[in-house]
Amino acid sequence: MSNIVVLNSAEHRDLRVQALSAEPRNFIGVIVTEFSQLAMHYPILFSKDADTGTFYCGAMLGFNTGENLFAEEGANVYRPLNLQRGPFFTAGSDLAIDLDSPKVGSGEALFDETGAPTAYLKSILALFRDLVPGIERTRIFTQTLLGLKLIEPIDLNVRFDDGSALALAGLYTINKEALRELPDAEALNLFRRGYLELIYLMTASLKQIPLLANKKNSRLLKGVPGFS
Repeated sequence: MSNIVVLNSAEHRDLRVQALSAEPRNFIGVIVTEFSQLAMHYPILFSKDADTGTFYCGAMLGFNTGENLFAEEGANVYRPLNLQRGPFFTAGSDLAIDLDSPKVGSGEALFDETGAPTAYLKSILALFRDLVPGIERTRIFTQTLLGLKLIEPIDLNVRFDDGSALALAGLYTINKEALRELPDAEALNLFRRGYLELIYLMTASLKQIPLLANKKNSRLLKGVPGFS
């Protein structure tokens, strides 16, 4: 259950939020402006919303449901904006917070003694100034690639050192052959819109899959869970 309310300094002066608390998420939605930072750590793939069937871009954090293999790294690794946002949401032009979130209760203060936003809350406000338009930009990017038939399923079959294996379905990547066969005008349009760079970042990020498997192997060997 959620209890999402518009944030205000009068009612929520003493609220605190755990800014770096890890989430048990193995796949999280991302926006195109993050790609250059994400590609250094995570595979960037497409998936479909379970309720609507709509394609969206996401970063892969683990292999099993609820497995965040980056949970212990905290600020040492770039965290997708949708993780950084914590219990915050938008309500029209206002910032809202889920009072029932386990992240609310201790940690970073939201307001100082005068009722002014703290540096942490200012960072959240700045985050949403990037995230909200970024969601729309990412939707248009995804729809453009779908229209050009540049998205295809990817079969991920991974075997781990403890003998277990996983076959991951429901993930999609760039169809490189379809990309090569694009008419020059379409390819030029992708270039001018900055989409070719995003495509190359997505394809380059696939090299993170074996590194992610190594992270899981390390935890399997140490007996340490992949999320907190």
